[in-house]
Amino acid sequence: MPAPLLGCIEAGGTKFICGLARGGELLPERVRIETTSPEETLGAAIAWFAAAQARHGAIAGFGIGSFGPVDRDLDSPGWGAILATPKPGWTGVRLAHIIGDAFGGVPVGFDTDVNGAAMAEAAIGGQRGLVVYITVGTGIGGGAVMDGVPIAGVRHAEMGHFYPPRHPDDLGFAGRCPFHGACMEGLASGPAILDRWGVPLSELPADHEGHRIIAFYLAHLSVALLATLSPHRIAFGGGVLKTPGLIEGIRREAVALNRGYLIEDARIAEIIAPTCLDEDAGLYGAMLLGERALLGGGVATAVAA
Repeated sequence: MPAPLLGCIEAGGTKFICGLARGGELLPERVRIETTSPEETLGAAIAWFAAAQARHGAIAGFGIGSFGPVDRDLDSPGWGAILATPKPGWTGVRLAHIIGDAFGGVPVGFDTDVNGAAMAEAAIGGQRGLVVYITVGTGIGGGAVMDGVPIAGVRHAEMGHFYPPRHPDDLGFAGRCPFHGACMEGLASGPAILDRWGVPLSELPADHEGHRIIAFYLAHLSVALLATLSPHRIAFGGGVLKTPGLIEGIRREAVALNRGYLIEDARIAEIIAPTCLDEDAGLYGAMLLGERALLGGGVATAVAA
């Protein structure tokens, strides 16, 4: 008897990546859907999964790793919904319920996209202990897991929204976060880079100050995590991290900030690293969330991590 078929959704602020998984492996089929209105984007996703069912058989459950903030508390009446977001039209959308109900109320595992990616970094990458995953792209977000289980508090972590010190060569930029201005996301995300310099970081000349400035901010995030969580791995992903030399710049700045105190400087390069999953971190995370939902027995319409 074949293993259950899972629908996997990496629900990003720019795009949804939809895929399938079976027996702990992602299937080759996947589709990219632009994140426009909820009706258009979710309608296209549901249609794609319905067609996939016709080819592969019934989907037994879903895993969704979503852009945030989200309500991931199973005891909350708003569980499975996107909370206040600058993405027009998405605030209050009950993402997990819409997907689950479209397929007969199958179990749905739901969490932030970065918590899912952190789960995948730990499981697929073989990282034990405390693992943090940071994405730097359209926004900046982070998730943390201990032995593969997301760390949960009152809500989920918002690692992109703390205020780092300002780089002395960047004082004239006000920041672009609509909620906090000059927070991490407001200073070092892809759109913040475009606001200052007009092109992606990867297109700036190698000696451009932008490389130093962005590495400075991401190093401050890394060192703050070393000071508060002391993780075994800080894995960086997202489009901005494709910039040649950026991870090395983050490590250099982190060594300068650390001064041999929080961890041995020689271990910085071991702890601060690019994700081992490349483009598939989000889908692998969604797969793991879906597997956890199935293990929950399908008592509820959906199951959180």
